[in-house]
Amino acid sequence: MAPHRSEQLSRGPRTGIYALGGLMGGVVGGLVVIAVISALKALLDLVSVQDTWVIIVLPVFGLALTSWLLNGFSRRAALAAGVQLPRSSWRTFPPGAIPADITGDVQSCAGHEERMPWRLAPIRLAAIFATVGSGAAMGTEAPAAYLATAAGAGICDRSRRLRRLLRPAALGGGAAGVAALMAIPLVGTAYVLEIGRRNGAPYSLERVIAALIGGVIGWRLNAVLDLELIRLVVPKVPPYSIREAVVAALCIGVLAGAITALAAAAVYRAKDWQAPPVVRVVVGGLVSVAAAIALVHVAGPSAAVGPGGGAIIWAESVNALPLTLLLVALLRAVITTAATAAGGCGGVFVPFLATGDIGGRVFAPVLGIGNDLAGAAGAAAGIAGGYHLPLTAMAMVLGVGGPRLSTLTCLATVVIAWLVGLGVARGVDRIEHAWLGRRKATSH
Repeated sequence: MAPHRSEQLSRGPRTGIYALGGLMGGVVGGLVVIAVISALKALLDLVSVQDTWVIIVLPVFGLALTSWLLNGFSRRAALAAGVQLPRSSWRTFPPGAIPADITGDVQSCAGHEERMPWRLAPIRLAAIFATVGSGAAMGTEAPAAYLATAAGAGICDRSRRLRRLLRPAALGGGAAGVAALMAIPLVGTAYVLEIGRRNGAPYSLERVIAALIGGVIGWRLNAVLDLELIRLVVPKVPPYSIREAVVAALCIGVLAGAITALAAAAVYRAKDWQAPPVVRVVVGGLVSVAAAIALVHVAGPSAAVGPGGGAIIWAESVNALPLTLLLVALLRAVITTAATAAGGCGGVFVPFLATGDIGGRVFAPVLGIGNDLAGAAGAAAGIAGGYHLPLTAMAMVLGVGGPRLSTLTCLATVVIAWLVGLGVARGVDRIEHAWLGRRKATSH
């Protein structure tokens, strides 16, 4: 494949192009995400005040609608390489694609954003509303990154003159989308760069500049419009001593990191589950209903709605026992895995954040630390341990702020959770490989 046009230029002009592209993509992507996430937030607020049975059942209908949109209404291309897709390509997925995997598209196109299938954004937007808007346990960060990246790529792909700006516009758009959602510029920047690194995209000066510009634009759009698209816990009371901080970081990092890492292992396998869409919806829907009923019984209806914000509010408002908090954290992990298995189109970043937050609060009464510190440290641990994005988690900790010792505690928790998450992921892989090896030996 011939080098992208922006790569053929010298460092100076290329840096300018990436800055301009990041600016353009940041504005477009940020505005698109603000409009979409605001609408999704309004839908979730509406769902959360419905009767309990509606809160339990509605997500299953949303997941069924999502499956129909992505597997029934959409089409699969059966065309040879190099053949142009028909005009209906806005609903035609390439062979082998996972229609619900919007994070996968952002990751696989990193560094080669001209490959971003932005024409599929309308059908995936409908699927996102069916999944997240119905109250299913999936998050808004993946929709924000995907839609903003697609918007940045799409606006430049329509014009030959703008095509040289496509890569930075898509990158800046993705950063702006996540930053507009989280209201922290460095979170958007770190998120798109870390996700891209999984596909081998470098931390080059040009990419960092485009992502930084996009992140700042998304953050400023959120601030100017005075939005609160997601609620993050700010630690207010620091640990009383360094020893207390170390113990808190160790305990919360290990527990929250392990829970979310196990949830991540289950989510990734559920995403790749090769089963007919109907089977996925039935099995995932039944598990989702069972987990929702358990959450309603243990915590309340609010804990069963959406990606987990209601569960965090519940944990803040009650003086629950540590075992109850642990059970809620585990049930939140189960319900997100079930939604993914059913083919839901959303993210797991925010659900991991919520699961980690609640898991961290398990140690608040035991260690004598504040619930806000335990929740903030657990949330950061959930991102580092479950999503394996330590830089993004650190950016979130620094952006949230709080007393200095609280910030240091949360940063240490991120490192511990990340290491625990890596260990858990490797352990799960080894167990899976050993089981598959025994199964093959038995079959022979």
